[in-house]
Amino acid sequence: MLNRDAVVIVIPAYNHGTRISDVVRETAALGYPVIVVDDGSTDQTAETLSSIKGITVLTHPRNMGKGAALRTGFFSAKDSFDWAVTLDADGQHKAEDIENLLAVVKGEDRPIVVGSRQGMDGINVPWTSRFGRGFSNFWVWLSGGPRISDSQSGFRLYPLPEILELDVRARRFQFEVEVLVTAHRMGIPVVETPVQVIYQKGKERISHFHPWKDFLRNSATFSRLICKRIFSASWKQK
Repeated sequence: MLNRDAVVIVIPAYNHGTRISDVVRETAALGYPVIVVDDGSTDQTAETLSSIKGITVLTHPRNMGKGAALRTGFFSAKDSFDWAVTLDADGQHKAEDIENLLAVVKGEDRPIVVGSRQGMDGINVPWTSRFGRGFSNFWVWLSGGPRISDSQSGFRLYPLPEILELDVRARRFQFEVEVLVTAHRMGIPVVETPVQVIYQKGKERISHFHPWKDFLRNSATFSRLICKRIFSASWKQK
C-alpha cells in the first residue's frame, strides 16, 4: 500500500450544500488531508465548508466545471503530495473504499486507479447513469483509451506528476473520460477496483449532469479524441 503521507483527498463541489458536510467529515475521519474545491457554488456550500475544521477549501469565483475544479485541487497539492484520491460530493461514494484504491498500487507501479461502482444496475440508479456509463465505456475504448467497466466513476486515485503533464483540454465532466484516453495513449496504466455506490430510494440526489447538454459535450470530446487518434495513426504510417 502507498505511504499515507503521500496521499491527499480532492473533492470538487458545486451546490452540494445539503450533502457536503457528511461527505467531507466522513472522509477527513480517515486521517488523510482533504482539499475541497468549491466550484462557484451559490447555495450554502461555502458556509457549510467554513464550519469544518482541518480541511483546505479552495474557491472558484464562478462555476468553471468539474475538470477545472479537479485541476485546481491537483495543482494546489502537487508540491506536497504524490497521489490524489478524488471522490464526488453528492454522497454516492463510501469514503472507506479509499483504502481499496490505494491497495491496488504495488511496488513501483504508478497507475490511475478507477473505482468501478458495483450495483449500478439497481432499481434506484437513474437511467441516465446506467446509459451514460455504457455509452462512455464504448467511446473511451474507440477513442484509443483503455477498455474498462466504469469510465464515468469520479472515485479515483491519480499519480499527480504524471496527470498534470497530460494535455487534457476538457474542463467539465468530460475531463474524467479524456484523462483516461490521454493517459492510456501515453503509457500510464489504468486499472480498476470494485467500490460501493449509494443510490437510495426517496433520498435527494444532487447531480449537475445535464443529459442532453453533456451528451453533446461528450460527443464533441470523443469526436476530437477519435480524430486525434486517426491523425496520429496516419502520421506514423508516413
